[in-house]
Amino acid sequence: MARVRIRDVADAADVSITTVSLVLNNSDARIPEKTRERVRAAAEALGYAPNQVARGLREKRTRTIGFISNQIATTPFAGRMILGVQDVAREHGYLIILVDTGGDEETEREAIASLANQRVDRMIYASMWHQVVDRPKALPQDAVFLNCRPADEKGVAVVPDDRAGGRLATERLLTAGHRRIAYLDAVSEPHPIATDLRYEGYCDALRQAGIEPEPRLRVSAEVSAQGGREATNRLFDLPSAECPTAVFCFNDRVAAGVYQAAHRRGLLLPGDLSIVGYDDQQYVAAEQEPPLTTIALPHYAMGRWAMEQVLGVAPAWPAGPAHLMECPLVERESVGPPSEA
Repeated sequence: MARVRIRDVADAADVSITTVSLVLNNSDARIPEKTRERVRAAAEALGYAPNQVARGLREKRTRTIGFISNQIATTPFAGRMILGVQDVAREHGYLIILVDTGGDEETEREAIASLANQRVDRMIYASMWHQVVDRPKALPQDAVFLNCRPADEKGVAVVPDDRAGGRLATERLLTAGHRRIAYLDAVSEPHPIATDLRYEGYCDALRQAGIEPEPRLRVSAEVSAQGGREATNRLFDLPSAECPTAVFCFNDRVAAGVYQAAHRRGLLLPGDLSIVGYDDQQYVAAEQEPPLTTIALPHYAMGRWAMEQVLGVAPAWPAGPAHLMECPLVERESVGPPSEA
């Protein structure tokens, strides 16, 4: 099928090519509204699509944004960041060119160079998890960092507010009446920034309630269900008077292991033990029995925020300290009052 040209629209609407161009680009308010309606109707009836290459040459932009990630594109857990970016791009007529480097530095260098050669208007540099990153040498200075922060603090960045999230999780357990609350930490390489931030929030909440954090109730766990089981068993091998009545877990996978260990010991949830997770991970948190109360990572909201910064359609965030995105509580059924026993 032959491509519909602007001349075809002009002939169908019985106007000049210049008039069609002005109407479709909203460039001249002096054109009568009836003429505008006739041009738009003709363009729609013919299925006319503007030549984006020519449009880009006129506007000196390609209306494309480069998106560089380490593993996000292959990880359903963090994919909502991409969805947030894409939704804003679609709303404003932009296209996303996504490159997943798999964490390989050479692939990353090639990706940045390739996107520059494609003349993308801006770039987003994204990470699967909250971390501090060294700025790639070839990355443009106006790139926006998503779910990571540049070590030199010379870029615009957005990350989850993990400290506030840890505080919120602990406050939920305190509100239910718990006073002996354990924190299951994360053991992995590289060490996640988030685990220390969430622990700081946990300590903030306890101290605000007049409770001094107990070192014995901070237990390290591999970031898996098995790690959660082993850490829970260590907690419940403590003398009964020192055992926790509630557990705040670094993430939902660790929390799944707490469920397993608790069930094996004959503990009722939340009757004997309350649990709060973190991440609101799809197919994990809501599938527990009972469903897990958790803190959600704001992946979609961060993706939207980053793209809005790139396009300049939201108040500009200055380069320097990252914007902290709120991590909301997702209330389910794993928290109750402490058992009198």
